[in-house]
Amino acid sequence: MSAPLSVMICAGEPSGDVLGAQLIAALRIVSPRPLMFSGLGGPLMEREGLVSQFPISDLAVMGFSDVVPKIPVLLRRIRETARFAARTKPDVLVLVDAPSFAHRVATQVKKLAPEIPIVIYVAPQVWAWRPGRARHMPGYVDHVLALLPFEPAFFETYGVHTTHVGHPVVERLQNPGQGPAFRSRHGIEPRAPLLAVLLGSRRKEISRLAPVFGEAVALLAQKTPGLSLVVPTIPQVEGLARDAVKDWPVRAVVTADFAEKFEAFEAADVALAASGTVSLEIALARTPTVIAYKVDALSAAIARRLIKVRYANIINLILDREALPELIQQNCTGEKIAGALEHLFTDETARTAQRVAFDTAMRALGQGEESPSLRAARAVLASVRAEKSAP
Repeated sequence: MSAPLSVMICAGEPSGDVLGAQLIAALRIVSPRPLMFSGLGGPLMEREGLVSQFPISDLAVMGFSDVVPKIPVLLRRIRETARFAARTKPDVLVLVDAPSFAHRVATQVKKLAPEIPIVIYVAPQVWAWRPGRARHMPGYVDHVLALLPFEPAFFETYGVHTTHVGHPVVERLQNPGQGPAFRSRHGIEPRAPLLAVLLGSRRKEISRLAPVFGEAVALLAQKTPGLSLVVPTIPQVEGLARDAVKDWPVRAVVTADFAEKFEAFEAADVALAASGTVSLEIALARTPTVIAYKVDALSAAIARRLIKVRYANIINLILDREALPELIQQNCTGEKIAGALEHLFTDETARTAQRVAFDTAMRALGQGEESPSLRAARAVLASVRAEKSAP
């Protein structure tokens, strides 16, 4: 019997935990050898059998002002992860998303154990911030797995071996058509106007956005009789999300059940979402959406100097137009959000246009082809074989 293949997978945030769990499951399908997993992840990766080296909540920070107080913890966790890899010498190290963490780990591992092949799963969005940073990546990355179709051409110009695998979000709607059952189970009338509100996955994110989103809900409720709310969230911040919405003027169904998330999206007529991967999940459910987001003033000032792209949302980036309204920073106000939501509730043409845009973007992300997770798993195994056969 073949010796087990040792795969170290590290995901530093909840969205990476989802990707990591899908990758572990896909690796089990395509690997001709038994597998041993180690690394770092959240509850979904642990459900797949990973024992995480430490809680990923240690790394879940956003924005300059959020990061500064946690710098000592972040630096310690980076060192611990790199040293663990160097000590255990996995056959391949896969670093999932969380670029501030992943790329620092990769740099240290290449110094401590350069023989370990390193795969970055989710190309860093340096094309959006500071493109020149890509020129340093060949020194510490062996292979980048890109989710977006335009990324390989960018990274290859800097000598970074890159494969477009597609976005695993297209795999997540496993049992479509459950929206009516979700409404029935939670006591929501079949024809009641239902808004899904996504507050984000980080504590600071929720604290910053909840007051604005609550104001928007209050204004929308004045013009939308019978409005109901559903607030899908994750277990790590469920308590905070419940506290954030308890005083809103509309009853909110809060669910942290991963299996219910897409049911909630399908049940909703319209969604309001913090910018991020969740907006792709809503698009997969074909629910018309308004994107709204803001960060602290210092992070915003830094971002204005660095951002090189026109849009924040991936759907808009892929289509190169504002298919979904984006209300970012100074435009992230209760009044503007409520107006955009009311437009979607009342204008069928606007809702249909978004659904057409969603379908186009999902095809670009790999829907209808071999699953992105299986393609990513094959690329990870190819990285192992390429390294083992190198002279």
